[in-house]
Amino acid sequence: MALPKPSINAYAVITGASQGIGYAMAKDLARMGYNVMLVARRKAMLETFAQELHAAHGVDAIAYPCDLADSKQRQGLVEKLANTEVNILINSAGIASFGPFKDQDWDYETNQFELNATAVFELTHAVLPQMLKRKEGAICNVGSAAGNVPIPNNATYVFTKAGVNAFTEALHYELKGTGVHCTLLAPGPVREAEIPEAEQSVVDKVVPDFLWTTYESCSRETLEAIAKNKRRVVPGPLSKAMNAISAVAPTAVLAPVMGKFYSNLS
Repeated sequence: MALPKPSINAYAVITGASQGIGYAMAKDLARMGYNVMLVARRKAMLETFAQELHAAHGVDAIAYPCDLADSKQRQGLVEKLANTEVNILINSAGIASFGPFKDQDWDYETNQFELNATAVFELTHAVLPQMLKRKEGAICNVGSAAGNVPIPNNATYVFTKAGVNAFTEALHYELKGTGVHCTLLAPGPVREAEIPEAEQSVVDKVVPDFLWTTYESCSRETLEAIAKNKRRVVPGPLSKAMNAISAVAPTAVLAPVMGKFYSNLS
């Protein structure tokens, strides 16, 4: 099995394309010859990025500014996708919050749910019928290793990511034999290859450099996994360790320990 072949009429749609995993995957897909539709909130950044990808790789690169936490803007994108041949969808956009759930800003929490969960749900539904009709397509939803464990002080995030994890893996099995691939990307901590000391977070300083996954290596490993129609890809040593530990460690032991760590991030 392989990724759908690049086509002059088809697009790889990447949300969260202005930074992080989405940015890295958009660069790799354009390099591989795919036309790309870049989705994120920052219009100027997206337009510049689209121009760079077109100049470097000769592909058609569309900047589509959209706040995926806004239902009206999201519906506009759904309508756009209905009239676009989409052969790859990467649902990468996401945000997180830390600290006691009762103390969080409610608008931010509801936006987090809309972005992390509802957008994935709706965009996957928007492209799936056309992929099934063509018997070809690939969907990758970015969940998280954090979605494997109930983590205090990260409640809304793990709520959304646990849903994305289970939803994507369920679809993976539903779509067996259809020609459409559905893969869950469940990373742990991912970051830039190099971060100036002044910009390092508490996590950056605590976790040794060799354990981190870079956005670039995450993208490469994920695209390889999608091509092989893997159910779940967990890139990088720290992510793999987190995934293994969450599968065997008792929740009653693991959750309080992780919750204490996450309380320091708020």
